[in-house]
Amino acid sequence: MASVGTAIPEPNLENVGMVFLVNVQPRLVEYGYPVGPGGTAIYASSAAENHVRKNQEERSAATFSRAMQMCKEKHVKAETIFLTGEPREMICQAAEENQVDLLVMGSRGLGTLSRLFVGSVSDYCVKNAKTPVLIVKPPMEDSKEH
Repeated sequence: MASVGTAIPEPNLENVGMVFLVNVQPRLVEYGYPVGPGGTAIYASSAAENHVRKNQEERSAATFSRAMQMCKEKHVKAETIFLTGEPREMICQAAEENQVDLLVMGSRGLGTLSRLFVGSVSDYCVKNAKTPVLIVKPPMEDSKEH
């Protein structure tokens, strides 16, 4: 007697136990500064933009380096992903594209008023990510500094 069943796709074992470390830098916005009548404006130089971009990349590299070292010490397989764009959207997109099982995010500990004006990346991800989200609060001593 032949059996009838549904085909279950093979799990992708390549990423099992993998931690994806994601850093998203917002796109640089071109700013114009009004200087006088008639709407004349001065724009930030490309040298200034390059300086800011380089600084962002250096800070991200330093953060990734520390995180990768921590993973290595704990024998955790990890991969870094550096993205540019709207952080909340890019994080949700990266989680979906990499088929993560759990999105773990830090919380900056913004107060209600700050969160109202600035918005919260973690709040957005909790509402919009297609995977479960775990928000990790900063330790008590760190949250008092913010």
